[in-house]
Amino acid sequence: MVPAIHLAADVKALLGEGPVWVPRESALLWVDIKGRRLFRLDDAGLREWPTPVRVGSIAPRQGGVYIAGTDMGFYSIELTGGEPRFTPLFDPEADLPDNRFNDGKVDRLGRFWAGTMDDSERQSLGSLYRLDSPDRWSKIDEGYAVTNGPAFSPAGDILYHTDSARRTIYRFDLAPDGSVGPRSVFAHFTGAEGYPDGMTVDTDGCLWVAFWDGWAVRRFSPEGAEMCAIEVPVQRPTSVAFGGPALDRLYITSARIGLDQTALAVQPSAGGLFMTEPGCTGIAERPFAG
Repeated sequence: MVPAIHLAADVKALLGEGPVWVPRESALLWVDIKGRRLFRLDDAGLREWPTPVRVGSIAPRQGGVYIAGTDMGFYSIELTGGEPRFTPLFDPEADLPDNRFNDGKVDRLGRFWAGTMDDSERQSLGSLYRLDSPDRWSKIDEGYAVTNGPAFSPAGDILYHTDSARRTIYRFDLAPDGSVGPRSVFAHFTGAEGYPDGMTVDTDGCLWVAFWDGWAVRRFSPEGAEMCAIEVPVQRPTSVAFGGPALDRLYITSARIGLDQTALAVQPSAGGLFMTEPGCTGIAERPFAG
């Protein structure tokens, strides 16, 4: 049986991205990178805030605050009280003013991984970074056009990372100290399937991937075989995250950027947040330990 898809929040994001379930708050957070907005959805409803920088990804941090990758480097964000407080930490690519951070996640040991990209998508200037603490970071890989992911196996010993422009998901062996083995191709896709975008891993170790221009979210085995595809009512799903008290809901962000009025007439909820129950569960995300 094909699971039903529900529109959870009709926010019409230009470039919705970075969904993350925060167990301590029973809430889902995500961003609109190009629209400079931050969203929070819980049982009380939807909240949104404007952001002074373009936030590409956000993850909970110890102590009730958040870590984020932005177009101005790494930031700390505090959401307690009234308006959010944005505090710059550092920018490892201050010498590349046209680059920005895109997708990012925390691994099983509490380290924040985030990739950068050329915002104009003309040059392969993107890199993957690992942030151990606000003053300790490492460049892990480079040469990406459009970075997406990352995602981690249940045991934390495999790292998945994507170059969406090259339609390729890469796989790395990941050691406990954060070092990685050689990059290998996990899966490569054709134009008909769309572009692999944001992703997450379920408790079976299977990889769920949103496909930009593919109208679908797909599930892959640890060996890279496609297991199923869930069609979504929008052309540009961007990322996925498991959430809900039992982590049995799959949330899907999307984008409306680049779609003309004819396309938007067919998909008026483009840019919205969607939810489905795919029959499996996700893994609770650890907060950033730094």
